[in-house]
Amino acid sequence: MTALTDLLGIRHPIVCAPMAGVAGGRLAHAVSAAGGLGMIGARGSASPEWIAEQAALAGVGGTPFGIALMAWVPQLSTQLDAIVALAGEQRPTLVSVSFGDLTEPVTRLREAGLRTACQVGNAADLELALAAGADLVVARGGEGGGHGRDELGTEAMLDLALSTADRPVLVAGGVSTADDVARALGQGAAGVWCGTPFLTCVEADNTPQARAALIAADDTRYSRVHDVAQDLAWPREFGGRAVATPFVRQWTGDEDAMTADAKGEHAAGRERGDTDYTPLYAGVGVDRLTAETDAASVVRALVDGI
Repeated sequence: MTALTDLLGIRHPIVCAPMAGVAGGRLAHAVSAAGGLGMIGARGSASPEWIAEQAALAGVGGTPFGIALMAWVPQLSTQLDAIVALAGEQRPTLVSVSFGDLTEPVTRLREAGLRTACQVGNAADLELALAAGADLVVARGGEGGGHGRDELGTEAMLDLALSTADRPVLVAGGVSTADDVARALGQGAAGVWCGTPFLTCVEADNTPQARAALIAADDTRYSRVHDVAQDLAWPREFGGRAVATPFVRQWTGDEDAMTADAKGEHAAGRERGDTDYTPLYAGVGVDRLTAETDAASVVRALVDGI
């Protein structure tokens, strides 16, 4: 047992990261049923109806689950309304808010009696999360997949959070194996927040083609390529680590020069399902993905021997 399992009422100190487009209600339920905590990743455009639908899937039978929001999106207030309105089996055990001004959303969630978490990637993020009153801090290093900062490595970010925070700290970034989990717990983390090991789960909302491409991948890049190609309004400081497809390799470091033709190429590739253009967000452990799997097997593997 750790501070995390005690606080959330779960068996294992494993949280499946809220990967938007991958981690929906089905995956969240499967992770939680296996003893971890599954998180639903809400896109910036997620509607109240979608949030309620996914929460209903995740919370079947009273299974604990979480929901994650992005602080910078214009729809945040509406999404907060939707989460606060959830009740009974649909009420989340944890709500994370990250990437932007945290004070108002964290305050509102805590006033509604909901536990909160914030992902942090540098000292300023950490200070903001602590001042906002987050119940949990997720110390994410640059090795992590998906969006976040690339300023500090996972070990350095964890050390900073543990030396500063007076509340449970989860570690994120490059956590792929039971050895990684044991090392994080040994360093003082209350648990781990990991997404990459769950990317090829059959309960995930990505496609079989995307899962096959992730299994075949062996390298990632941190960049703003997919955001720029899709004209997404992510703040510049939050790039994303994704599979290093030829398109990603071509434009990493040169995103601001991306041409309209290149954006059209990206859109056409996504439309026809070409995974060279699909945003395959993943951490440095992507090379450990060898086959389709299921959430229960991933959770078992992460806690094996711990």
